[in-house]
Amino acid sequence: MMKALAALAGLALALPSVMTDPAEAATATASKAKAQKRKSTKSVQKPVQLPDLTIPTQRVTSWVTETADNNGLPFLVIDKPSATVFAFDASGKPVGFGPVLIGRALGDDATPGVGNKSLAEIGPAEKTTPAGRFLARFGKAAGNTRVLWVDYATSVAIHTIPPGNPKENRAKRMLSPDVDDNRITFGCINVPKALYNGKIAPMFGKKGGYVYILPDSKPLEDAFPPLHARPFTPAQVATAESTPSR
Repeated sequence: MMKALAALAGLALALPSVMTDPAEAATATASKAKAQKRKSTKSVQKPVQLPDLTIPTQRVTSWVTETADNNGLPFLVIDKPSATVFAFDASGKPVGFGPVLIGRALGDDATPGVGNKSLAEIGPAEKTTPAGRFLARFGKAAGNTRVLWVDYATSVAIHTIPPGNPKENRAKRMLSPDVDDNRITFGCINVPKALYNGKIAPMFGKKGGYVYILPDSKPLEDAFPPLHARPFTPAQVATAESTPSR
């Protein structure tokens, strides 16, 4: 009997040590919540601040986001005259931008049948990057490489700088402030590795996305017919004429 009473007494003494005080529990929960909030705040990336956009880029970007023309997919806007790419997620939020290398020749249309030619067969005037709206998806290219196909029929794709001819100095051209020397490819679009691997590939990897390529010389409305319903105002024209290219 005495042993049983001693056991009960010991149990009674032990219980307060394992029970949690309500005030202490609340404090612990609050501390944990603050720690999680600090952790989540650190992981949130700051919004990307885009540079001053040319008026054509503004018009296309506004049209896409306001009308949801991207159909819930990520999209790129490539401004050929300034040799710049702007990347947006499916909601239209900018996630990155950078210089691009584009087709050596001025022009907004691909030569019929150019996709069936070898690189050696493509003439100087055929090395154009076509303008317009494209649904782009990843796929295989020559050498079993993986690229983001903009227009498979004309062999126009987006990828990083290939290991081709070192005399072309593509890396230096991409970093140069001069726009003219960004024209060096056969029609494909070369983008910086960090942007391609860090943003474009993850966003476009599953379902693809849209690519809007601004024209060199044809009217913007001809490349993107819906813009006929969104006229260019005189104020925008004046602003566009005073906006410098990259």
